[in-house]
Amino acid sequence: MMPRLLSLLTGAAIIAAPLSVTLAQDAPKPAPKAAATDTVQPKGLPVDGIAAVVGDQVVLVSEVLAAVNSARSAGAKVNSAQDLVKLEQEILQQLVEAELLVQKAKEMKVEANEAELQRSIDDNEKQIRSQFKTEAEFKAALKEAGFGTVDEWRKLQNDQLKRRNLQQEAVSKLKRDGKMTAINVTEAEITEAFESNRTKLPRKEARVGVRQVVIATKPSEESKKKARAKIDSIRVELDKHPEDFENIAKKESMDGTKELGGDLGWNRRGRMVPEFDRMMFALNPGIISPVVETGFGYHIIRVDRVQPAEVKARHILIRPQLDTADERRAKALADSIAAAWRAGGSFDSLSVKFHDAAGGEDKSIPEYPRSELPEPYRNALEGKKLGDIIDPFPMPDPSAGVNKFIVAQVTFLDEAGEYTLKEMRERLRSQLSEERSMRRLIDTLKKQTYVSVRYDPSKQTVTP
Repeated sequence: MMPRLLSLLTGAAIIAAPLSVTLAQDAPKPAPKAAATDTVQPKGLPVDGIAAVVGDQVVLVSEVLAAVNSARSAGAKVNSAQDLVKLEQEILQQLVEAELLVQKAKEMKVEANEAELQRSIDDNEKQIRSQFKTEAEFKAALKEAGFGTVDEWRKLQNDQLKRRNLQQEAVSKLKRDGKMTAINVTEAEITEAFESNRTKLPRKEARVGVRQVVIATKPSEESKKKARAKIDSIRVELDKHPEDFENIAKKESMDGTKELGGDLGWNRRGRMVPEFDRMMFALNPGIISPVVETGFGYHIIRVDRVQPAEVKARHILIRPQLDTADERRAKALADSIAAAWRAGGSFDSLSVKFHDAAGGEDKSIPEYPRSELPEPYRNALEGKKLGDIIDPFPMPDPSAGVNKFIVAQVTFLDEAGEYTLKEMRERLRSQLSEERSMRRLIDTLKKQTYVSVRYDPSKQTVTP
């Protein structure tokens, strides 16, 4: 039986991407535990025989068999002996091509990004560990797979990921240098590729697009006066004790930076709302600003450090209190906006006047998977047609502790179903061109490099 951990490990084996057309791939899924009959190890065949020689490197039979087992665990269909032979032949070819690219990368003096590799190894380990209920189960599987320690396994992952990184960097450099040019693809070839692969396509998910006016719940004038009085008293206290800025922020500020003493970190121009941004970049280090009003409330700002195009600052925020009466006013305003829009009012005019730009909400969502929309949007869009203006619906505003209200119109609607040739044409064109360009590169490398294939899957023999 192929050990589960080994199945997961070899599922990340680094081989050259297949040159056949692949469409709309799903996100990778963890490989299931292989059945005992899934493990390929032909009787009498030396597991560490030489399957191929590529330049001054060898590809071992054991590497081919491990990759075959991994492919089967990940879902490769093998329904007959002929299917198995074909899979082994394809994987042997991929391993040879991968080695050609690695050697080309070394010749070009391409180097792997070690920091990126380390992050990938850490992410991969976390994903694999999550599939075991306990640490003891993980370690047992590790031992079953033939690894003495996690470090031993991580070294294998590092080697594999480094090879993949080298391949990718080599191809990228060749493209940048103009040595891998695009190959034209005809409309007939695109149609043929679509027809031959359409049964392999997953069903497309429903997508929807909207344009919207987001109405923020705003405080009453009385609430704003109280908040202004509070921030003014804090500003007076800071005049007396400017060194207490952080402590006062921890005590009084009303946003997520409170526990950090108001620390906003480093920021470039344009990240904050305009009123805040202008003041922050006008201050010299150590100077405390006057009170600044934004859509979030009232702020006092202090810049701690500056460097080209960036400042590191702190702030204290006092928000006017909001209540249900304020929400009712926002809902009434949203209702009136929806009525005006349905009566022929201009979206551009309505959005300029009423949209909550300070909250960072987009006016337009051109196209988005329906299943990934927040629940309030999904519920409001249920059963709606293209062009419909939706009744205002509430959307929680966690920063304010109340609801915003959304008035939206459906601008794009595509129900779930099968992909059409029109939808896939440009993706197919790009992929076919890319694959043919890669095929030409591999063929050129084969002509420039000594390649001897010695393993014959159909006969399960290795030529000396």
